[in-house]
Amino acid sequence: MAYSLIHLTSGWAVDQAILSEEDRVVIIRFGQDGTPECMQMDETLSKVVITLQNMAVIYVVDIDEVPDFNKMYELYDPVTLMFFFRNKHIMIDLGTGNNNKINWPITNKQELIDLTEIVYTGARKGKGLVVSLKDYSTKHKY
Repeated sequence: MAYSLIHLTSGWAVDQAILSEEDRVVIIRFGQDGTPECMQMDETLSKVVITLQNMAVIYVVDIDEVPDFNKMYELYDPVTLMFFFRNKHIMIDLGTGNNNKINWPITNKQELIDLTEIVYTGARKGKGLVVSLKDYSTKHKY
């Protein structure tokens, strides 16, 4: 786990984080802290936290410690990244068929910044679904 990231330790804390932010996107990394995928994602998140501070706030949640959202958001993968804006879940069309979440580690810092900018811009315009600039479908083998 990256210690520079804010760790939420209860369902109430997760709800408050999503509810309390009015002007920025709330990025929550759900996952099992000890897995290699989570460690890769946390490393990338900690690298972009300063760059994105005006448009996003980033939290991490261990799904074993806080199982409250596992069924609601279908959190069964080692790492899951979700975006929220003004208490609304923002979906991203990544070309994978699953628009609700990103369930693989993003290791490229610029890629994560670009995704966050797309979500921020679309959410500010009132959109609940934004389209990624990059197609992540398996046929392209990224």
